[in-house]
Amino acid sequence: MNIQLSHPLNSTTQTVSFKALPPLSLYIHIPWCVRKCPYCDFNSHEVRESLPEQEYVAALVRDLELALPQIWGRKVYTVFIGGGTPSLLSAQAMDKILTSVRMLLPLDHGAEITLEANPGTVEASKFAGFRDAGINRLSLGIQSFNDTHLKALGRIHDASEARRAVEIAQHHFDNINLDLMYGLPQQTQAEALQDVHAALEFAPQHLSCYNLTLEPNTLFHRYPPALPDDDLCSAMQQDIEQILSKHGYQHYETSAFAQPKKQSRHNLNYWQFGDYLGIGAGAHSKLSFPDKVLRQVRYKQPQAYLKQVTQDLPVQSEESVKREDLPFEFMMNALRLNQGFADTLFAERTSLSLLLIRRELEEAEQRGLLERDLQRIAPTALGRRFLNDLLQVFLRK
Repeated sequence: MNIQLSHPLNSTTQTVSFKALPPLSLYIHIPWCVRKCPYCDFNSHEVRESLPEQEYVAALVRDLELALPQIWGRKVYTVFIGGGTPSLLSAQAMDKILTSVRMLLPLDHGAEITLEANPGTVEASKFAGFRDAGINRLSLGIQSFNDTHLKALGRIHDASEARRAVEIAQHHFDNINLDLMYGLPQQTQAEALQDVHAALEFAPQHLSCYNLTLEPNTLFHRYPPALPDDDLCSAMQQDIEQILSKHGYQHYETSAFAQPKKQSRHNLNYWQFGDYLGIGAGAHSKLSFPDKVLRQVRYKQPQAYLKQVTQDLPVQSEESVKREDLPFEFMMNALRLNQGFADTLFAERTSLSLLLIRRELEEAEQRGLLERDLQRIAPTALGRRFLNDLLQVFLRK
């Protein structure tokens, strides 16, 4: 049923109607790590004994096979292998995963295939094998080049290992992201900028700079460390943005900086409200169909996930996104992009007309949080700084 714009947005009698489906990405979750970091709220679990590599790889392949009817015939443009610490897997396991992906899916010839990796010595020794398996983009969780701060963050590598890992990575990959964090326990502004300058010595294609936040269900949330105050964190952020801009990096998303044409294509698909199939323990999916948008979550605990896959039931929960929730969900992603989005993208990715959120757009514009013309809608500098306030405008009560 086509949308009738004269109906209210929250009408329960309406559905969505897509003329074309969004681009599709694949996310593969590896849930294990050597040690759980005190700030981490991702679905990661410490390896207590041996990692069940073969069993888990087989489960991933079966999970993908079971999902095929929902994405049949759709090309996959990016693959992201995240965790946890995916680099704990062997190169042989990675090769089997990606070989299965190529056999089961119409993977785009130029697909971006990213692997998250730990800078630890053991993982770095596998980089050549990961490249041979088909990985063409590496994301290194550096976080800091300062030993004191790495220890405070519970990282298992030190600064020298971090530098060595980047050097090894650059020998095998020509597209690398380095993750950095600022606003760390007792970190000074000078120390935060030292980390950025240390990263720039390697001239990585991409940098992700995150402000440490205390997330629920983490050790840091239960036992908060002494963190820099908001004003100092804001000063760190401004100086980081200025430094990276001077070095030719485009600040294209809240925490992402890239050399020209080196933006993360996988993450851009998230932020532009594209589709993604997530396989693996705790993985999330967002899949569009001609008449609905579906969200899925796999079983979170690795052992539960492995058991459920043997029963061909890896999906723990599934629900259709309500039509009235689509504008907020779109804005929650797209307004993270500093340059905003083409006004036509809203209709393409939600099947709704911008007229349905005309009042919200006007309110955000009047408050100085949003700017728009006949082609593009984007957050202002104020809107980027107070992104939660901007998003609140589109959250329907």
